[in-house]
Amino acid sequence: MNEIKIKSELPELNKVRIFLKDSLRKKTVSEKDYYIMELSLVEVCINIIKYAYPGKKGDIYLRSWIQKNSIYFEIKDQGIPFDPRSIKRPDISEIIEKEKKGGLGVFLIKSLMDSVKYRREDNQNILVMCKSF
Repeated sequence: MNEIKIKSELPELNKVRIFLKDSLRKKTVSEKDYYIMELSLVEVCINIIKYAYPGKKGDIYLRSWIQKNSIYFEIKDQGIPFDPRSIKRPDISEIIEKEKKGGLGVFLIKSLMDSVKYRREDNQNILVMCKSF
């Protein structure tokens, strides 16, 4: 098991990448799967940094563990409640047509990871993602 606590600030994202490398240190993972995990983990953290703590900073807690040929990531924050399951599939053509920025992160995470589960517990958002390799 691997754990880290970071501040909800963009410069902390490099620590998230190091956390991922450390979590997979003794495992062989394809370049594609590694990129999927990195993209998903960083995207979750960016969303927390941008939206969980309006007008202030907070902490992000990351934990990972491996079961057989799957890795699990648990991401916790004490920010405002946000259930990613409530986000509907985006209209990609509308995003392109209106040249909107953003709006695809949650969709990407849910599409790329094998499972994404959310719960709100003890005033924390808790997201658990899983990826087989």
